[in-house]
Amino acid sequence: MSFGAFARRVRDEQLAPARRHRALRWAVGEYGPLGFHATWAYLAATALPAPDLRRDMSALLRALDTLEASRAARLEEVAAFAARRRVEKAAGVRTPRSGDPLAPHRRPHWPGGSGPSRLGLVAAVANRRAEFQRVPHPDPSLLSDDRARQLWELYGRLDACAAAYLTALGRPDEAVRDEAAAIVTGISHHLTPGYAPLNVHLFQWLRFAELLDYAAKAPAVSRAR
Repeated sequence: MSFGAFARRVRDEQLAPARRHRALRWAVGEYGPLGFHATWAYLAATALPAPDLRRDMSALLRALDTLEASRAARLEEVAAFAARRRVEKAAGVRTPRSGDPLAPHRRPHWPGGSGPSRLGLVAAVANRRAEFQRVPHPDPSLLSDDRARQLWELYGRLDACAAAYLTALGRPDEAVRDEAAAIVTGISHHLTPGYAPLNVHLFQWLRFAELLDYAAKAPAVSRAR
């Protein structure tokens, strides 16, 4: 089913609340610009004043409105990207720029409006930090002593940086913003082209680091956004 079909189920008052709640989760599965779990945490936090999406159907509809507005902005970005790529290809530029919205490895990004919700991003980072802390460490047999030391250092820096961001309630200082960007670079440096067992762990770290980097740099907007 499509995103639109799931959205219609969310709005269908004839359906049981559990089915409408499940339809919203499926919609997030179709479009989750921060990743599924981070997007869900973002929506739950911004569906004020009662962010219980399982029982409060008004909050559920507010969450859907937020998701749909972001998706509409995303579709506009995609259309603009397609138009620009046609011009670039005609000029002989065959490879998209890394920052383009349809680049092969697209970082977390909440399209639309004057900026993402600070409250939503704080909730998303808190959600992913909790998961990051549960991720098993790589098998030591895959690592040299020096590489293991570097990775444990990166792990600790990432957790500490996330803690600083959350302590600041989404208003980090320049040092935290710089550290988040440096951690993304540091993790990327250890990735190996193609399949490698270590990459399984590092990609999980990288996704969290990129979310934190995006959240740390995003402009702070009002609590309700």
